[in-house]
Amino acid sequence: MGSEPEPVSRLIHAVRPGARVERLELFFDLVFVFAFFTITRSAVRDLTAGGLLQGLLIIALLWWSWCAHTVVANRVRLGDGIAPIAVFASMAAVFVIALSIPQAFRNQPGGLYEPLVFALGYLTVRTMHLALHWYAARDDPPLRRQLRRLALSMLVATALLVLSGLVPEYVGGRHQTLLKFTFWILAVAVEYGVGMAIGVWGWAVASAGHWVERFELIIIVAFGETIIGIGVGSELTGESITWITVLASVLDIVILAILWWTYFDVVGPAAQSTMHGTHGPARVALARDAYVYLHLPMVTGLIALALGGELQLRHLGTVGVDLGAPQPDSAVPLTYSGVALYLLGLIGFQLRALGTLLWSRLVAVALLVASIPVADRLPALAALGILATVCVLLQATEFVALRQSRQVLHEAIRRERAAHERRETQWRREPYR
Repeated sequence: MGSEPEPVSRLIHAVRPGARVERLELFFDLVFVFAFFTITRSAVRDLTAGGLLQGLLIIALLWWSWCAHTVVANRVRLGDGIAPIAVFASMAAVFVIALSIPQAFRNQPGGLYEPLVFALGYLTVRTMHLALHWYAARDDPPLRRQLRRLALSMLVATALLVLSGLVPEYVGGRHQTLLKFTFWILAVAVEYGVGMAIGVWGWAVASAGHWVERFELIIIVAFGETIIGIGVGSELTGESITWITVLASVLDIVILAILWWTYFDVVGPAAQSTMHGTHGPARVALARDAYVYLHLPMVTGLIALALGGELQLRHLGTVGVDLGAPQPDSAVPLTYSGVALYLLGLIGFQLRALGTLLWSRLVAVALLVASIPVADRLPALAALGILATVCVLLQATEFVALRQSRQVLHEAIRRERAAHERRETQWRREPYR
């Protein structure tokens, strides 16, 4: 949601309508892979309602800071001029935030006060992006007014995080935890609430292709974290591989592959076409609603799936395990609800971007939620098999129902890709001027 591209300056270069994602932006995403992974590692040590709520709140603030980065990247070429300095400073801050995640709600004696480390790291990341955006908008008074509102919300949210780290320490007792969560929830509410309340006035999406590609890539990053989380968290590296481990691993990949397919086969490309065909305030509203807000449950769902998946794979990977033994607590609720949450986010994304609804996905969500009490009493391999079966049936149903639409869409994508490649080839053959 950057403003309309401005002339290139000596210090920054503006994004143009046909811009694509730069390599530096992908490099920046690597620290978020580590942050997502750290959230999973922290949550697995505290599988309580409070521990999971902590993870959700941390994900929400990390996601908001990543979106702020993407907003700037849609206006300023982050690989040129002074922009890389801000990117590298933000990466360092996110890395420090990730290290502080396990103790973001309670301090570990013997080092820095980690709740404040998290708060100051968050302030640093947001400040870097706002400062760069402020400079880029120096000739755009309406956008600067919007940035002042965002800066105020950032300061209020950071103050609430600081209060969460300091005030409860002087309260003690059973009210301490409640007070911490209250401050955190208010911080998240301020950021997201102001982001929605300030509206679309003064904003614009300079490159629809860049915007869509950034969010598609962060979804792939979340898929990557899920695979790493399940594999590393299972603690099977270096252990003997059994047929049970192989089968469970294949089922996990089947589930992830189908979830990937539900986004990138039809809905994602169709939403990209909609973004290209929408302009002005309507494009900004679409970018905000469909991507900033409705991609968050998808990322959260994948992280929950990673958490539950590692519990199941670790249990099944034990040599000589009794297949009938009760599976780990929370494994089924996390895996099933993670897939359901991902699909719900995707349903909302499709409804907002395309105005259409696939009932097969709603049925799959309802079936998954209803199956949790039953699957939770089954052996782990059976529960994982049921989840994979629901995903396979979903994909098979949509493959048949959307066959004609898929053919039309994919043919249009192939023609567009071929035309783009021809233009690029022709341009590169022209003599350098």
